[in-house]
Amino acid sequence: MSVDAATVRRIATLARIAITDEEVPPLVGELNQILDWVEQLGEVDTDGVMPMTSVTDITAPLRTDEVTDGNKEAEVLKNAPDAREGHFTVPKVVE
Repeated sequence: MSVDAATVRRIATLARIAITDEEVPPLVGELNQILDWVEQLGEVDTDGVMPMTSVTDITAPLRTDEVTDGNKEAEVLKNAPDAREGHFTVPKVVE
């Protein structure tokens, strides 16, 4: 795949980037180099290579999924400017 000047202008428009006519030729070259590099990655033999999410072989520790109320009602409500009967109190906005 190769990029031409019209494609660069279209990409700039879609990205809402203002570019001048002088900036187009260097961008054509740079984008073509990037696309060539990406094509080279497709040539790498990855048969037998397991997909991975990290370069190190680690697993995240898991905890049991338990539903609780947190038992922190007092701590949460002390951050409220006004709380009554265990609830946040807010100004009336609908009459």
